[in-house]
Amino acid sequence: MALRQERGCLPFTNSLVIVPQDRYVAVENFGKYHAAVKPGLHFSGIDCCGCCISYKSITARIEQTTVVVETKTKDNVFVSATIAVQQSVQPERTVDAMYKLSDVRGQMLAYIADAVRSTVPRLSLEQCFERKDDISWHVHNRLKAAMDNYGFQIHKALLTDLVPNSEVMAAMNEIHKQKRLRDAAIMAAEANKIQVVKAAEAAAESAQLQGEGIARQRKAIMDGLRDSLSTTGGEDIDSTELANMLLLTQYFDTIRAVAADSEAQTVFIPVGPGMIAETAEQIRCATLQGAPAQLGMRSDTTTCLPVAPS
Repeated sequence: MALRQERGCLPFTNSLVIVPQDRYVAVENFGKYHAAVKPGLHFSGIDCCGCCISYKSITARIEQTTVVVETKTKDNVFVSATIAVQQSVQPERTVDAMYKLSDVRGQMLAYIADAVRSTVPRLSLEQCFERKDDISWHVHNRLKAAMDNYGFQIHKALLTDLVPNSEVMAAMNEIHKQKRLRDAAIMAAEANKIQVVKAAEAAAESAQLQGEGIARQRKAIMDGLRDSLSTTGGEDIDSTELANMLLLTQYFDTIRAVAADSEAQTVFIPVGPGMIAETAEQIRCATLQGAPAQLGMRSDTTTCLPVAPS
């Protein structure tokens, strides 16, 4: 928006002047404003070596002024705000734009800095980023009202950048980094918790199904033994005898499982004429001694007599 001295198109005289399309030109007679001329060729009067007639011009284009203002937020953080202002000369007020201000840019910088420093200190740093449009609107209105008196039109005032102190930026990045790491750790812990819970539920269900299977297996074995002995002997079999036979069968199944799973090739089992009866009696005694302990009784209240060898 700087003023520029113009000269006529003929040497040694300013009688004729060519006005470009993108500039406003004012004609002065002996230093006094006389008229504003439109783009094209104009005859301004008789002049000798530029002593009588002179010209001043100002651009008609929309120009942008970029200003960096340092200020402090409400939470005592120093920031640098970059404001971009688009302004132009009002065609009907070119005289005011040319003759009222000696330093247009300096005047605009003062108004912009005053508007920013009266708005940003009321907001925290986070609010400044969230309300950039409000800051731009306030600067635009403040600047438009002030520069309209001098023949300038303010088209836009934009807050293009807001940069805090470098140490504050590093601290903010670290805060967000730690927050993301915490969220990731929480998510990983929740995923691990789900895996553990599901594994426990699967183990419990597996154990329940295994127990039900063993119970059905034992019931089937007892029913088969009862039917087999009843068919062979012709008399009903006592439940105690069936239990002893079941315990003995499980004993031999256990021995078979140990022999199958063990790395040893040989398993020694004591064998004698009364070995089966003694084994059944030992299993029965162990079962009877364990039952009172579960009921809170002393285990020595049950006495098992040895079985005489047959």
